[in-house]
Amino acid sequence: MSEIKNYTLNFGPQHPAAHGVLRLILELDGETVVRADPHIGLLHRGTEKLAEYKPYNQSIGYMDRLDYVSMMCNEHAYVLAIEKLLGVEVPLRAQYIRVMFDEITRILNHLMWLGSHALDVGAMTVFLYAFREREDLLDSYEAVSGARMHATYYRPGGVYRDLPESMPKYSKKGGFQEKKLDSLNQNREGSLLDFINDFCERFPKCIDEYETLLTDNRIWKQRTVGIGVVSPEQALQLGFTGPMLRGSGVSWDLRKKQPYEVYSELDFDIPIGTEGDCYDRYLVRMAEMRESVKIIEQCVVWLKDNPGKVITDDHKISPPKREKMKDDMEGLIHHFKLFTEGYCVPAGEVYVPIEHPKGEFGIYLISDGSNKPFRLKIRAPGFPHLQAMNDMAKGHLLADVVAIIGSQDIVFGEIDR
Repeated sequence: MSEIKNYTLNFGPQHPAAHGVLRLILELDGETVVRADPHIGLLHRGTEKLAEYKPYNQSIGYMDRLDYVSMMCNEHAYVLAIEKLLGVEVPLRAQYIRVMFDEITRILNHLMWLGSHALDVGAMTVFLYAFREREDLLDSYEAVSGARMHATYYRPGGVYRDLPESMPKYSKKGGFQEKKLDSLNQNREGSLLDFINDFCERFPKCIDEYETLLTDNRIWKQRTVGIGVVSPEQALQLGFTGPMLRGSGVSWDLRKKQPYEVYSELDFDIPIGTEGDCYDRYLVRMAEMRESVKIIEQCVVWLKDNPGKVITDDHKISPPKREKMKDDMEGLIHHFKLFTEGYCVPAGEVYVPIEHPKGEFGIYLISDGSNKPFRLKIRAPGFPHLQAMNDMAKGHLLADVVAIIGSQDIVFGEIDR
């Protein structure tokens, strides 16, 4: 028999694990990966360059569209960078709201990761379960900002508006029967905080359901245990952050090590793995969702007890109230100037990282004193993870590449920017 020679395979860009925009060139020896070469750039939108041509407050919406699964977390780093240069004091209530929505976003991200990763490996039910819970969290996004995904809710100096006192309800127009309608609206009778609290009470049981389907599942373990192993030293050298780094056993989380907003006031743990394989990264993210629930519950309790303002009173940075803008000439001028010209940020440079669901998401901002950034550089957490593809996939079988890409939790909006 003739010997099988090495051959080169185009893995993607249509592959579902690669979100449609990764071209992965694999050099194979039979079914064993000899070399993996990721090609990016198929989604490039020039976000960093676009931001240099717009006033600071008009680029918040671009941040949502970077990692389109972790919308508010992207905004958070950007507004923190602006606030650091401006020296703005953010009201405490706004800080708690931001932290609460950061953790809601973390759960949203991990649910999308879990569903798509399991689907890629061959488990379909988890995908449907995960989207069931995402629906409630997207309703929370919509209630607070008017948008289900690209919220543009965080603003320099605070957040766009306070939490609503009522939740939108399902109506008969949806074609629901009376009995079904009552059960659907049961947890929507109170405020948004009541709705989020109800979700936090239900969600741990949902995580139990996902774990029942996967954690001890023989096929799931065969596909993930010992696959894509990264040692702690390797993970640090490759620039891993977030669950990818913690899955390798390194206890590093910016919410604990370099706390921002009110994370230092809250009680939560940092889950870490031991083996550094796909299975450990799965376990870390599952545990992270449970910790996020704990953080959200603490924020809900505080927010219920402490009403107050949610954005700075400095109308050079935040718009005046609508009625003031209609009645007061000065308010109208502030409003007009803010939404046409924005505001000038003192000259300087700043780097602000946050603990994004995928790792360290950082904004490096240089201001020359004008109303537009001189330079904006985004540190995307998925970029270093993708460059490790060759190290992680070498020696594994072709089918394992799918599991490795899934465990990296990459979204190309932030990688290509």
